[in-house]
Amino acid sequence: MRRSPFLLLAALLVLLAGCTSGPDRDEGKPTLPPRPAQPSTERWLPGPGLAWQWQLSGGLDPTVDVPVYDIDGFDHPASAVADLHRRGRKVICYLSTGAWEDFRPDAGLFPTSLLGRGNGWEGERWLDIRRTDLLGPLMAERLDMCRDKGFDAVEPDNMDGYANRTGFPLTAADQLRYNRLIARLAHERGLSVGLKNDLDQIPELVGDFDFAVNEQCAEHDECAALTPFVRAGKAVFHVEYELPTREFCPTTRELGLSSMLKKYDLGVWREPCA
Repeated sequence: MRRSPFLLLAALLVLLAGCTSGPDRDEGKPTLPPRPAQPSTERWLPGPGLAWQWQLSGGLDPTVDVPVYDIDGFDHPASAVADLHRRGRKVICYLSTGAWEDFRPDAGLFPTSLLGRGNGWEGERWLDIRRTDLLGPLMAERLDMCRDKGFDAVEPDNMDGYANRTGFPLTAADQLRYNRLIARLAHERGLSVGLKNDLDQIPELVGDFDFAVNEQCAEHDECAALTPFVRAGKAVFHVEYELPTREFCPTTRELGLSSMLKKYDLGVWREPCA
């Protein structure tokens, strides 16, 4: 049967009204575009067994074929970090957080009351880590630098002052509190953070840190103390200076450490465990 054009027009108007109204649409409000995806805030979490290069002196050689570089945060510009990223490397920012260094550009910002005994390196003195009210902002500025240069992680050095003659009556509790502060400040900036040495406090700190950096655990027969990191799926970046690789590589390989032989100047040269 042929339908009246008036009836067809009425039906069409009803249909259109049903498509543009309903409980799922707010009356009189424009439809908002979908929100853009937010950038990921997940930090880099290195696992056991990653090969690495640790270079703190000399002209930076970016050609070592390893997935991880550890370089001085002050000495290298953002362009050097970006170049290593283009080469497929993750980059760790070396900082001294437990000792003052007279050659750093921010050295004059540290009150003299914070400076203790020398730590054995020229121009360096232990810091009074109890004074987190003063050190917290100073270290936050340094970590801002690492973040702004594009580093993936930070290696805070001299994190075991309580076990040394610093000139201050530091306790294990002081060290735990300070080390956790540094870890928190790094994480707040999207940086992963490594526990440097401080073997005796690994059981308390393994949950706060994302990896470990160690010097000479084989020489001192201490490498087994680092296994909580490996069991937690976290890398242990390890160097020896005095022992030939044949004397420590079999043991550290079995423990899951990322080990190599370096010279004390931490230049380009390295001899990794094969």
